[in-house]
Amino acid sequence: MYNLLISFFCSTVVSILLLEVAGQDLWVAGLAALAVFALSYVLIMRVVMKKFSALMEEAQHDVQANRADRAVQVMKSAFKYAPWQLYVKEQVNAQIGSILYLKRDFAEALPYLEKAFIRHWVAMSMLGISYMKKNKKQKMIETFEKATSAAKKEPLAWAVYAYCLDKGGERSQAIAVLEKGLKKNPGDEGLNENLELLQNGKKMKMKAFGDMWYQFHLEKPGAIIKKQTKAMTGRRKMVRR
Repeated sequence: MYNLLISFFCSTVVSILLLEVAGQDLWVAGLAALAVFALSYVLIMRVVMKKFSALMEEAQHDVQANRADRAVQVMKSAFKYAPWQLYVKEQVNAQIGSILYLKRDFAEALPYLEKAFIRHWVAMSMLGISYMKKNKKQKMIETFEKATSAAKKEPLAWAVYAYCLDKGGERSQAIAVLEKGLKKNPGDEGLNENLELLQNGKKMKMKAFGDMWYQFHLEKPGAIIKKQTKAMTGRRKMVRR
């Protein structure tokens, strides 16, 4: 990482100058070198992250304007900052993978998601779903464990994990995941409701999690609308009688 190398170089130069030129004690030179290293690292990090954040924001605007392809290209240009700062590459992979997944380019998204930042729970959840669809159960579980470990306070992360387990015929494991999620998010209505549904042998209902649920492409918004329309139609018929 360039940031670490430059900071180390600056601290080494200061240390040598204080020892050899100024004749300072070793502990003085050591403290000064440490301070220079920390200051250099923070300054460089701020400059790099400011430029990186600007690209992230630009890509986000493109996504909101339905310009997904352009957003991906903008994010790819951010790879140039990867040698400068830790975890930039992983964050870029997470963003690109998520954008491609959102536009249903699942095959293209997979390699990016596999190299995504482990603390990006949305990308990790998308990766877990991808493994589920490929019948790679163990990889799916390992990935969702990472996602929920990084996002203990995100009820939707636990719910998606449980949904995939239940979809794969592992209802008891799904119930255990929801119980664990509720320990981290006491009283969450969505987790509570779905735990009760599974315990009563029924399917999970994810509408409590709002629009964020639909980004995972496990259920179409149209399906909910059709169910609601059918229910309303049924009520009207009952009133007419």
